[in-house]
Amino acid sequence: MVDRIVERTDGVTAERVTETDTGGTVVVERRGSGAGLLIGLAVLILVVIGALYLINQNNREAAKTDAITSAAGSVSDAAKDVGDAAKDATKPN
Repeated sequence: MVDRIVERTDGVTAERVTETDTGGTVVVERRGSGAGLLIGLAVLILVVIGALYLINQNNREAAKTDAITSAAGSVSDAAKDVGDAAKDATKPN
């Protein structure tokens, strides 16, 4: 029984080939370092954080716009009241 083992690696994937003379069975094992999975997970987390930031930014802009609209409405009401007071002041008693 003669075993021949060949191992190769390219820095990311390790490959091990074992050959035996009995029965002609060849076993091939391939192993990855898992770095690709970690990088993919990190990218996914960054995308989720970026999406949350943009959603919050949009909500802040909407709140700012609502506040300005409300303030403009208050100024309009105040100007109307001043105009009505001016009309009332010019009426003879």
